[in-house]
Amino acid sequence: MSSTNRTVVVTGIGATTPLGGDATSTWEGLIAGRSGVKPLEQDWAADQAVRIAAPVAVEPTEVIPRPQARRLDRSAQFALIAAQEAWKDAGFEAKAGEDSTVDPDRLGAVIASGIGGVTTLLDQYDVLKEKGVRRVSPHTVPMLMPNGPSANVGLAVGARAGVHTPVSACASGAEAIGYAIEMIRSGRADVVVAGGTEAAIHPLPIAAFGNMMAMSKNNENPQGASRPYDAGRDGFVLGEGAGVIVLESAEHAAKRGARVYAEAVGQGISADAHDIVQPEPEGRGISHALQNLLDRNDLDPAEIVHVNAHATSTPAGDIAELKALRKVFGDDADHMAVSATKSMTGHLLGGAGGVETVATVLALYHRVAPPTINVENLDPEAEANADVVRGEARKLPVEGRIAALNDSFGFGGHNVVLAFRTV
Repeated sequence: MSSTNRTVVVTGIGATTPLGGDATSTWEGLIAGRSGVKPLEQDWAADQAVRIAAPVAVEPTEVIPRPQARRLDRSAQFALIAAQEAWKDAGFEAKAGEDSTVDPDRLGAVIASGIGGVTTLLDQYDVLKEKGVRRVSPHTVPMLMPNGPSANVGLAVGARAGVHTPVSACASGAEAIGYAIEMIRSGRADVVVAGGTEAAIHPLPIAAFGNMMAMSKNNENPQGASRPYDAGRDGFVLGEGAGVIVLESAEHAAKRGARVYAEAVGQGISADAHDIVQPEPEGRGISHALQNLLDRNDLDPAEIVHVNAHATSTPAGDIAELKALRKVFGDDADHMAVSATKSMTGHLLGGAGGVETVATVLALYHRVAPPTINVENLDPEAEANADVVRGEARKLPVEGRIAALNDSFGFGGHNVVLAFRTV
């Protein structure tokens, strides 16, 4: 089946995050304005300059049988938990082929990770050094592969239309979802399981990010450390987890009577070509991604009432994004309620786009925007460029068709913007 104009919809959602072990508890935490950031209690944290992070609320071994968990990197464990929830939430009873409502040859999986199996790699290297060659796990290579999470999700649902792993740093999860939309639009698949995952709370990544001066060192106040748009923000807080959605052609969803959360309107992509780490300060690359989204998709800026911003709580990045929104949308930006959910979840790196897509879709479905917490002194540049939802959740328009954006940007200058709309 070939098509380039098929409508794509979201029929299932799943997540495991610092706020909850599933999408429902995560959403409840976001609306309540609850922080998932905690002090690191591991022995190795004592020597770190950064001693806080946002671990998952529910350990994966409480959900996945231990024999299976031992063969999966932590990032793959998260992805599998979120994907299984999304798959079930979409109404599928079993894997493709066993469930007659989905053809495995028309089913894809696109699960991204910015870093991949970093904990497996580093832990098994320690085993090699301390215990010798023969003690290294034979499962090490499939566990550390960046495509491990996607491959395991593909195996779990029986996907044969294609299994893919975009790797574009903190834009990875959003890029995976954009790729999945295109798979359905182009006719390659009818259903795609897509999202992002990350598990990098480990001494090496934390030391490296800390030495880059990219992370908050507000160790005395963990829950207040991630503070996008606050004038005193001093860097992001590392989080972990996964967010996954089930995307489907509208025709396929209607045929099986599926519940639809939202329409996946499309994506806009660009690159800064500016610096490997620093964002382009005026947000030019982000502006190009936003304009690309508008040019390539049927989207009226007047419909957009909500933005789940990338907003990691870094001094430069937060403002560059808002400048781009103002540049592209002008006065229309005044009616866009901007939420920075990383203030609660921390920054999930390659998993951020997946989790924040779940939040964006649910914001439309329930017509409420989550708050940005910890903004005690709003940065004047943020105030001048955007309407930031602070303190408490805000109701979105209850009537008519509305749309929302999910922004994701990553080291290397990767920019991805996703758009969703009520149905």
